Amino acid sequence: MSAPVPTEPSVRHPRRLAWLIALVPVLPLLYVAALARLGALRGLDRTVRLVLGGYVVTQVLAALFTPDPLLSVPLALARAILLLAMIAAGVWLGDGRWLRPLLWGHLVVFVTAWAFTLATVGPSLGPAGRLSHPLYYFVSLGLLASVSLLIIVSWKGASPWWRFPAGALAVATLLASGSRGALVALAVGSLAAVLAGNLRFLRALGLVVLTGVLAVGVVPNLRASLPVEGGAPDTNLTSTTLSGRDEVWQGAIRAFRASPVGGQGPYLAGRFLTFLVRDRCQLSPALEDAGVHCPAWVDRFRGVWSTAHNVVLHSLAETGVIGTAGLLALFALGAVATWRVRDGLLLAIFWGFMAMNVVDVVTTLPSPHFAELFWVTVGVALARSGWTRTPTV
Repeated sequence: MSAPVPTEPSVRHPRRLAWLIALVPVLPLLYVAALARLGALRGLDRTVRLVLGGYVVTQVLAALFTPDPLLSVPLALARAILLLAMIAAGVWLGDGRWLRPLLWGHLVVFVTAWAFTLATVGPSLGPAGRLSHPLYYFVSLGLLASVSLLIIVSWKGASPWWRFPAGALAVATLLASGSRGALVALAVGSLAAVLAGNLRFLRALGLVVLTGVLAVGVVPNLRASLPVEGGAPDTNLTSTTLSGRDEVWQGAIRAFRASPVGGQGPYLAGRFLTFLVRDRCQLSPALEDAGVHCPAWVDRFRGVWSTAHNVVLHSLAETGVIGTAGLLALFALGAVATWRVRDGLLLAIFWGFMAMNVVDVVTTLPSPHFAELFWVTVGVALARSGWTRTPTV
């Protein structure tokens, strides 16, 4: 079992930083502040810096072999710099306990989602039968709920007076999101933490079982008394279908085959994902249900935020074999770093996200908070792994 962890983070920062971190899920643009911490990468071991530099090189090199290199190169460089900034922010934080304040921002997002859903579509949860939010998709809400549960479980000494209500809200949000990927992320992440000796995360595995029991045995009876218009979160969670992912994967393969060396370019593979863009443009399902429609000028850009629902296929479609090699090297670096540290929360977030990456894309930047969190987590693990020229912890 891992050694006891002190209550307070061992890396000191101004107390106001906790408030800033708590605001990030509500105002994701605050992640831009991470660009000011790029210099923290200088403190990393030379080998690690070579891997990070190699990633940037592969992304820019891949962009040169795309159908539109003049557009792809600046996009690739911008995304690579943003990713390095997130890792640098994690290195600067230096301790996974600085991720705890995110929980308070998540709770605000959950309350907002429930209030928005009940106010716009009522207890039926709308045509999709899932919780909605003006900014976050229902799958994103499920992922944030899983991360919140991981934070709660990892928080030693937390008062039960807020732990249990916060956990109940997170479980309810996970269930109402109907996201199977988020549930898999919670299960796989918790299992990784347990295998590394963090037995506290057995509680999180218990929450997975609880959510399954609620989805199968409790919610259907409750739903029978409500005017559900379309689907329902319990049927989404227990469904065994691919929900059209097989067609999306085929589109990503077509994009890769059309340009196997460098791909189509960052954010430029959407036109091949016809299953996702064949319907009319939506800003988000929640806004669509609320009567806020996609402006005509946005319609031409809607393929930008389409993903291949598998991180490897998505990377191959956008950056070909060259760019994907650099991304896989980064994933390998993060895997080794989190395992060396054996911090339960860092392991759970890393491997949970990697598991969800099989059926979705939750590590590609930018995003409404979750992909940024993943790379910040990698940065914290690098800082704590001993791969620094001057120890930060």
